[in-house]
Amino acid sequence: MHSIEVTPAADRDLDMLKERIQRRDFERLRIAIRGLAREPRPQGVTKLRGAEGAYRIRVGPYRVVYDIHDDRALVVILKVVRRSETIYWR
Repeated sequence: MHSIEVTPAADRDLDMLKERIQRRDFERLRIAIRGLAREPRPQGVTKLRGAEGAYRIRVGPYRVVYDIHDDRALVVILKVVRRSETIYWR
């Protein structure tokens, strides 16, 4: 079981999305993020090139970008954005 840590940038992303999207879509995001504690590399995960340990999952029209630190059993959520937006997480 991994711990989940949310960066300040990802926290701002989630705060903005919470106000702008439907409740059920936001709940899907929360469930997907919580699920990363049990399975940090779920089916459909994509490893990002050029960033060691960085992955992304698709949750409906959104992407969750995160790092996995297996040595510390930690998943760090870096960014949560619409799929149509360019991702800058570093």
